[in-house]
Amino acid sequence: MSQVQELKVEARSGTGKGPAYQARQKGLIPGVIYGGTSEPENVNVDGHALFLHVSTGHFLTTLFNLDIAGKKTRVIPRDLQLDPVTDFPVHVDFMRLEEGATVRLSIPVRFKGQDTSPGLKKGGTLNIVRHEIALICPADTIPNTIDVDVSGLDINESIHIKTLNLPEGVKPVIQGRNFTICSIVAPTSVREELRAAAAAADAPAAEAAPAAAAAAPAAKK
Repeated sequence: MSQVQELKVEARSGTGKGPAYQARQKGLIPGVIYGGTSEPENVNVDGHALFLHVSTGHFLTTLFNLDIAGKKTRVIPRDLQLDPVTDFPVHVDFMRLEEGATVRLSIPVRFKGQDTSPGLKKGGTLNIVRHEIALICPADTIPNTIDVDVSGLDINESIHIKTLNLPEGVKPVIQGRNFTICSIVAPTSVREELRAAAAAADAPAAEAAPAAAAAAPAAKK
């Protein structure tokens, strides 16, 4: 589970492009805190500190305690805008998470056990159907990743959502369907051999059908 990170922010009085531009000139990134029972708050975040958190790769699934002049607010990032040239953050939105809150997130899937998978040892390929899974998570039990063990998978075998051990209280957004996470597919050469064998098996039957149809009228004479 991800640990709550501390992040200091300062209140931002002005809104619009002018104050936002001035904040960026000072190395600050404009942001907004919304949700819960309080009114939205405009804030500035230290650009360097924000960039370090973004660089971890799981910024949007990390809980933060925002310190605004000594007052702490638990939030989760909900939107991050990056400069199209530098990839540096230019704006961030935070959503308040009150006690008992749940949040919908897309959690990345991490696969392990490839070295011992029987299907992969035979030359099969790991077919990843979902790189992320949309989940509803309690705020206190947000996983960084969903680990999927493929060490026991053979060729033509799959792993589905219902076989995964999700953290307590975490459930998939898609209900009522046991969707596939990944599978082991046969090597291309094997698939081509199977297709050729199936075509060869169908050929005699296809040839026999016209012959049988021609023989039928002769039998009636």
